[in-house]
Amino acid sequence: MTRARTDGLILLFLGSLVFLLLGCFLESATPKSMNDFKASYYSARCLVEHCDPYDQRNLTRFYHAEEGDRSTDSPIYRTIATSNVYLPTSLTFMVPFAFLHYGPAHVLWMTLIAASFLLAAFLMWELGAEYSPVVAGFLVGFLVANSELLLFTGNPAGIAVSLSIVAAWCFIRERFVYAGMLCLVVSLAFKPHDAALIWLFFLLAGGTYRKRALQTLALFLVFAVPTVLWVTWLSPHWVQEVSANLLPLSAHGAMNDPGPASSGGHGLGMITDLQTVISVFRDDPRIYNPVSYLICAPLLLIWMIVTLRNHPSAQRAWFGLAAIAALTMLPIYHRQYDAELILLTVPACLLAWSGGGVVGKLALAINAIGFAVVGDLPWAILLAVVRHVPVSNDGFSGRLIMMVQVFPVPLMLLAMGVFYLWLYVRWSPVPGTVAAR
Repeated sequence: MTRARTDGLILLFLGSLVFLLLGCFLESATPKSMNDFKASYYSARCLVEHCDPYDQRNLTRFYHAEEGDRSTDSPIYRTIATSNVYLPTSLTFMVPFAFLHYGPAHVLWMTLIAASFLLAAFLMWELGAEYSPVVAGFLVGFLVANSELLLFTGNPAGIAVSLSIVAAWCFIRERFVYAGMLCLVVSLAFKPHDAALIWLFFLLAGGTYRKRALQTLALFLVFAVPTVLWVTWLSPHWVQEVSANLLPLSAHGAMNDPGPASSGGHGLGMITDLQTVISVFRDDPRIYNPVSYLICAPLLLIWMIVTLRNHPSAQRAWFGLAAIAALTMLPIYHRQYDAELILLTVPACLLAWSGGGVVGKLALAINAIGFAVVGDLPWAILLAVVRHVPVSNDGFSGRLIMMVQVFPVPLMLLAMGVFYLWLYVRWSPVPGTVAAR
């Protein structure tokens, strides 16, 4: 243990301490916390009692039985807590929680989020520490310290994002590979739109990586098929019910609407996809959806071709994963807590940093700015300041404030994705660096 590694670990420890203390405080001090967990929890409770887990009336019954009369709750709060919008595969791993009362169940869930996220953070630091332990400790510790929404909301992204990062470490390090496969299975079960492109990377990369991807798919089917059949038996029209549950949340002006009128898309926990940027200029899904796809499609195509043709080495693979970690957030619906997936950029950042020169400095700058932009605490401070700025909602100042709230996260993720995709295309080890040795 060198002095530099000790300093790096101290930075990581401090960031972890802030994450745990502040996250737990916010969760316990706010009555409306863990709302995203409640929908999954009540759905699992419903499933084990053989009722339709996608019927909002059933979930409302469990909601009131567990929490009593919550007539003071806002309609949107009750809607989120009693609307299951996740695929049946997620229930595979939620059923064990259904046998616990909400109190111990949500504590266990928070513990799993914290443990898996901190494990993922440590593994990314461990990789980055090969090149610069202190810089890696600063980057990872800073991102961890600004990730309180994972604990506050209880969103499954805390599990899915963390375990997909752990799986990537296991596959590339070729250690604990079966545990890595199980981690990726859980990620895909909860949030396939977070983990699917990570899985696709290993499938396209060929060799042992493709073998791991196919083994993961087989294991996923072992877990998923029985649950899907179970849910289909109880709820033959679950696909239509999921769509019906999403509809009030995605309508114009609703919380999942990416447009300027969104009631929950531009505050803390904001939507990160490119639709939010384009909708500022034209608030029409017939415009902002196709434009977002046209921007992302060529980048994803280049990424797939490079991965398929070049069969990435262990070091080069981190550039491919760094690029896709950022690009995943852009074409379809994601929120700020999903963007913690950019922890996967740390090994690539430090690998580029070890080569020195302009590219190394640019990599560090992009990661530092990117981690600050997606962080919870910087946004909490900025939004508090913006709230007290006198503006006209219909004038130029109102649009400018909207741009300040909307543009930074998706545009920074786009810049990060393009930068690491460029390095992925042109990467070669620099003589004399740790990577070359």
